Amino acid sequence: MRDTDLRVAIVGAGIGGLSLALALRERGVRAEVFEQAPELTEIGAAIALSANATREYARLGLVDELAAASTIPTELIYRHWQDGSRIAAHPVRKDDAYVSRFGAPYFDIHRADLQKTLSGAFGVEHLHLGCRLTDLVPERDSVVLEFANGRIERADVVVGADGVRSTVRRWVTGADDAVYSGTSAFRGIVLTESLPSLPDPHTIQFWMGPDAHLLHYAIGGAGELVNFFAVVEGPSIWLHDGTVAEVHEDVPVASFRGWHPAVTEMVRAAESPLRWGLFTVRPLLRWYRGRVVILGDAAHGMLPHQGQGANASIEDAFALAALLDDARPGDDLEPVFSRFQTLRRARTRAIQRSSWVTNSLLHLPEGPAARMRNAKMARFPEDFGWIHEYDVQQALQPSAPGTR
Repeated sequence: MRDTDLRVAIVGAGIGGLSLALALRERGVRAEVFEQAPELTEIGAAIALSANATREYARLGLVDELAAASTIPTELIYRHWQDGSRIAAHPVRKDDAYVSRFGAPYFDIHRADLQKTLSGAFGVEHLHLGCRLTDLVPERDSVVLEFANGRIERADVVVGADGVRSTVRRWVTGADDAVYSGTSAFRGIVLTESLPSLPDPHTIQFWMGPDAHLLHYAIGGAGELVNFFAVVEGPSIWLHDGTVAEVHEDVPVASFRGWHPAVTEMVRAAESPLRWGLFTVRPLLRWYRGRVVILGDAAHGMLPHQGQGANASIEDAFALAALLDDARPGDDLEPVFSRFQTLRRARTRAIQRSSWVTNSLLHLPEGPAARMRNAKMARFPEDFGWIHEYDVQQALQPSAPGTR
């Protein structure tokens, strides 16, 4: 590691923030990470890590540890909401098809296991919990961070990796910029053995129906658990302060009444009385202000229907780390942040748009439009391969083609 005096403060110890801290450390740049939660915990959720992210973790030597905590799905399957028929299917682990095509593995992993791996690799010395940011105060060549616990810090660079309801983004743009999508979700993790009606439990599957869909995949080293994400239209207005609201315990199951038994079995087994409002971030004109920049959900929060929220955050982290590699205290950061914004904004907007359109496609009623959708799902590798084949390090090269 080379020595550097650059002081980087990262607000948020989620996937994007910790990935950035590790990517910076690999380049000899020390970062201090400030997290508002008193401890690192992730509530009942899992994510899919696709090749555009795992190829970056491979460069840090983390793939084996992630693989041990992950399940690699045998296939990607799209199913009919009612009769369960296979509309389209694509091999993933089967025949080593995914790695052969995209050059890096695909993992289904619990967020807590991913965060544990990242935080374990980073260590605790430069991770500060219980630090809720309240204000940023720019100085001539630095930024003062003020926290609710009275702590004051100074940094040459501040990175907001604090999620879709980002405090740092509000400072950068002067607005909230988070937009409710008009859709919401029920989620849960259930034992695979408690789902006798579920076909192909070790695949990643979309069940598509009128005004709703359910995505699920196995997690855990042996695929002993199934994580699901069940999305419905509405409510039309989100009236709650946060992104999660309690509902009557009958609401999730009632939302999928008449669906295939595997779907209702899964939703019922979770016994989760929570509804998650799905928010996006409106396209931003600027991702930075002065010496402060945002990444991940803070910059481009998106619907999860391409499974790319976390992966895009990881891409951001490794791109920004590379661009900060030669920065020194007092440097003009406008060229660095401008290039970061240019490099990342076009790609993340394309994924945002694709995720938004995919929501509508997954919720079509029976008819000609659904048949056209089914034909598109049969072309998934051809139509969506651009997401998975992306290589951050190649994109950073001056001669790289467009970032889509």
